[in-house]
Amino acid sequence: MKDQTGLKNLHIVAFTHRNLPVSEIGSLHIEPDNQKDRLSSLKEALNLGELMFLSTCNRVEFLFTSETEVDSSFLHTFFDLLYPVLEKESRESFAKNANVLHGLNAVEHKLCVASSLDSMIIGEREIITQVRGAYENCLKMGLTGDLIRIIMRHTIETAKKVYTNTNIAKRPVSVVSLAYHKLKDLDVPMDSRVLIVGAGATNINMSRFLKKHGFTNFNVFNRTLSKAEKLASDLNGNAYDISALNSFDKGFDIIISCTGSESHVLTPEIYSSLLQGDTSRKIVIDIAIPQDLSPKIIATHDVKHISVEALQKISNENLKARSKEMQHVEEIISEAMYEFEHIEQIRSVELAMREVPNKVKEIKSIAMNEVFKNELNELDDESREVVDKIIGYLEKKYISMPMIMAKEILLKKRT
Repeated sequence: MKDQTGLKNLHIVAFTHRNLPVSEIGSLHIEPDNQKDRLSSLKEALNLGELMFLSTCNRVEFLFTSETEVDSSFLHTFFDLLYPVLEKESRESFAKNANVLHGLNAVEHKLCVASSLDSMIIGEREIITQVRGAYENCLKMGLTGDLIRIIMRHTIETAKKVYTNTNIAKRPVSVVSLAYHKLKDLDVPMDSRVLIVGAGATNINMSRFLKKHGFTNFNVFNRTLSKAEKLASDLNGNAYDISALNSFDKGFDIIISCTGSESHVLTPEIYSSLLQGDTSRKIVIDIAIPQDLSPKIIATHDVKHISVEALQKISNENLKARSKEMQHVEEIISEAMYEFEHIEQIRSVELAMREVPNKVKEIKSIAMNEVFKNELNELDDESREVVDKIIGYLEKKYISMPMIMAKEILLKKRT
């Protein structure tokens, strides 16, 4: 294998919401159990030096080193090898629409990804965990090497600095996160009776969020009972067909509703039945569009109504606040790029001089075993010991000094 350790051989092939529909990105996902075999085979077939695979719900990226030019031909081969079961038309589409970056541009992209500047929702810090996990996974599979190790260490350090020193992630913007914060502000007991109406992605995220933070009492209603049962099982709760709302008699404290119904699911009649004569104030988080809760209920009952419209308004305000932080984040990334260039220069010197120790040892061996062999044999034990100490000292200095001097030169150039 050729030397592929240089930054000039670093490449990224990326797919995000910016260059491909999220639905299509999903077909590029590789199940964890299959990653080692498929990625290792790809690495060997294309003679890649290192390889890292990142896959999230709206992003798939490949970071790798290769001396081969990453052109159209390379990309077609890349996707043919990695995704042979996909239709040829799909593979050609991926090759055509891939966002390809090289060298320092690839490093900067990775910094922006981990710092959430390239995310669908700026400031969502979950991405740093996903990036770290992807690297650790590929490291365990033996796919990565020294260059990606250095890049990822610097990437994680930079992202931590971004989240610590800026407000980019301080204000929540997702509807689920905002809804939970609104609920938390109401200081409701952890054993509150929670009715989950609808078992789609939004309610799944919301209910798991509640369970994670200590809520324990769940009843799930959905048009497809099997989906209600699956979610209820995750929550240690009970599952019902949505029609059972008419006859549910166990009461409630909180309703979280998000269905795809075109009409009100929570009608005045159903709501009154659910109350079972209870007149205390209830909380209804309605995340559906159009609204699941009939406006008549709000007018006639003591309800703390948290609507998707109100949550969206807060989300938009928080997004604006996050956007104001982008300049600060970009400054941190710019400084990180400057630092990385220095790191890479030091690394290049280390790689260039990695043969120095062997060369010095070779010279020492020739000197002692050939050039000065006879003279050394004539020395007494005490003199021979002194000579060995002198040569050992010189050997260490000749190994370390070139590296120290090169680093000092680089530091002087930097200042």
